Amino acid sequence: MALDHRGTPPLVMRGVDPGLILRELLGDPRGLCGGRGGHMHLFSKDHLAAASGIVGAAGPAGAGFALAAQYLRPGAVAVAFFGEGAVNQGMLMESMNLASAWKLPLLFVCKDDTWSITSESRTVTGGSLSERARGLGLAYVEVDGRDVDKVWEAARILIDQARSGKGPTFIHAHCVHLAAHFLGYQLLRAARDPVHEMPRTMFPILRAFLRSGGAPLRERLAGVKFVLASSWATLHDPRGDPSNDPLVRTRRELQSDSERLEALERRNEQEVAEIVAQATADAELSARQEGIA
Repeated sequence: MALDHRGTPPLVMRGVDPGLILRELLGDPRGLCGGRGGHMHLFSKDHLAAASGIVGAAGPAGAGFALAAQYLRPGAVAVAFFGEGAVNQGMLMESMNLASAWKLPLLFVCKDDTWSITSESRTVTGGSLSERARGLGLAYVEVDGRDVDKVWEAARILIDQARSGKGPTFIHAHCVHLAAHFLGYQLLRAARDPVHEMPRTMFPILRAFLRSGGAPLRERLAGVKFVLASSWATLHDPRGDPSNDPLVRTRRELQSDSERLEALERRNEQEVAEIVAQATADAELSARQEGIA
């Protein structure tokens, strides 16, 4: 697996100990990567998985993994994860071309949340991703990335095809990044807590609008209209809708099987609590040992 940065979920799904990941995030020498990789560069040699902080780097890494599998481990399949903004990176498109030319057993998984950091991807991407993938000779499959069952079923079929020598596939998974790229993204904060956040934004704007001198009234009005329009659009932003969370959607589907749902939630809560407790205890022990030394 070639992961993009902060690729924790695929590692956990592959069986990497979450405790090792948490220690890594704390910079603990007993972490997954010795405390030196952090969240941006997680890797596990035992699980044949590696992440990179470079946008689009999952493409060449995935092609390398797939080429090695083709020669050394027939039947093995490589997977590369990236966002739709990364498709504009040259090395990723070159990797797609090589994977197609050499019929590599590789799944290119594009997690399309429509945002390239704070730019809407449609404003920085020419053409369509389907045409681009097909133009490079890849099979193309579109799937609702918020639906775990649909992704699972699509991947199962495509993995079987890759194993049988039919070459790479571009999986276009539409999803929603519920948080912004960074926690301080003001518009989302204002949409979620307008009473607390909006005064911080609007009061300075109003003071500037009413101040004598400066730009003409027309320009000031245009600025205020832009801020209000952006705030209104953010109120209807899919990132603010909890129903787009795959966990929420899956939990809703499991409502008909309440016993199973409750058992899964209890197990998850217990596992998370145990991981956090163990990692915290290890960190405190390390701190005490360093203090004694």
